[in-house]
Amino acid sequence: MSSTASEGAAGLGRALAAIPSPQVNSIPVGPLEIHFYALCILAGVVVAVFWSERRWKAMGGEPGTIMDMAVWAVILGLVGGRLYHVISDAQLYFGEGKEPIQALYIWNGGLGIWGAVPLGAVGVWLVARKRGLSMSKLSFAIAPTIPLAQAIGRWGNYFNQELFGRPTDLPWAVEITPTPEGHMRAGMEVGVTTYHPTFLYESLWCLGLAVLLAYLGRRFENSLQGGRLFALYVMGYCVGRFWIEYLRVDPANDFFGLRLNNWTSIAVFLGALAYFVWAGRRLDSFSTAVVPHGHDAGTQVFGDTTDGGGSDEGTVYSAVDTDDSVFDQATGSSEEVGTEYHPSPERSSSEGSTEDGADGTGDDSRSKPE
Repeated sequence: MSSTASEGAAGLGRALAAIPSPQVNSIPVGPLEIHFYALCILAGVVVAVFWSERRWKAMGGEPGTIMDMAVWAVILGLVGGRLYHVISDAQLYFGEGKEPIQALYIWNGGLGIWGAVPLGAVGVWLVARKRGLSMSKLSFAIAPTIPLAQAIGRWGNYFNQELFGRPTDLPWAVEITPTPEGHMRAGMEVGVTTYHPTFLYESLWCLGLAVLLAYLGRRFENSLQGGRLFALYVMGYCVGRFWIEYLRVDPANDFFGLRLNNWTSIAVFLGALAYFVWAGRRLDSFSTAVVPHGHDAGTQVFGDTTDGGGSDEGTVYSAVDTDDSVFDQATGSSEEVGTEYHPSPERSSSEGSTEDGADGTGDDSRSKPE
């Protein structure tokens, strides 16, 4: 079958130049089978967590916070992603001649981002709520890292030879071969072996989106708080996913001429746009706490809350830092260097700049997220 398919492709003028697909998608390690799909997902998660940690630390957050949240976010994200895939493509697992047990075989591919992100966000929210941290600040730190994780994870589809697009003879086409058992893969056409590498398109789109979000976050940091940077991520991804989904030929449920994921992209985009506008009108109402609620009481010095204070909202200073210039920023007076300020255990870092008289017009002593 492989020989016949190649001859047919050559006859159609295809496969003159193409990205070859790997002949293996896993490696045996003792009694275990390590799938490249899982390794790509894992690599994306690790990179995203590392970058989020750096951004969170630059915002004044404590190291290790993102790592703690990642445990729940990844677990719930995998559950949500798999649930969306199984529900939206139920015909692949249920019905006559199907094997429902394969719905649990996550290593064979099949994670829906539409389910992974919402449930993953629930994991972050659970930890943030328990610690009294700002979801606004957390979403700002995490927003650019998610598309980067997606850009890496999408290469798992390449190793599985799945989710490719329509036939094409473009130089960057991906060559798709039959399964080791000799079966045609979902979406393949007889006599055609080269297709649009939609996995590559989405990977590049997500990579560009990550860079753009990081830039916008630095350029318009104040106006993109309140979850607005995360909303931009959602909108940006939906735009790319819409046209990429339009190229795909794998089995999917169609409604009024569009695939289900096309309609999902439209609905989610509109929801994110509505939130972006809504949040922009109430930026002052979002928490800015980046230090756990009541954590290390007596060791944190918060921005000045008296008239003429010069610290930005939510700025946290360490009481052990006795540098006059830093302490002067926190107290507004060099004459009070010896005065210690011990907030009550129930006071969060977001409250240090919301007292009456704070003007929040000083220089920002924090580093901008990378």
